[in-house]
Amino acid sequence: MPTRVLRLNYSPSLLSQPIINKLVKRYEITVNFRQAHITLEEGWVEVLTTGKEEMIERAIA
Repeated sequence: MPTRVLRLNYSPSLLSQPIINKLVKRYEITVNFRQAHITLEEGWVEVLTTGKEEMIERAIA
């Protein structure tokens, strides 16, 4: 299956939202956390995604 490394940047308004959980459920992809840095003001997460290429493309669109 195709894999892709994604870096997701979070604004303060999104820090309390289950973004990764929604991606996994909605697009049937597997996510492996590589790195992350999260504070009360902002954050980013680097993940390795695995799944059908079409679903990965839809998830990042």
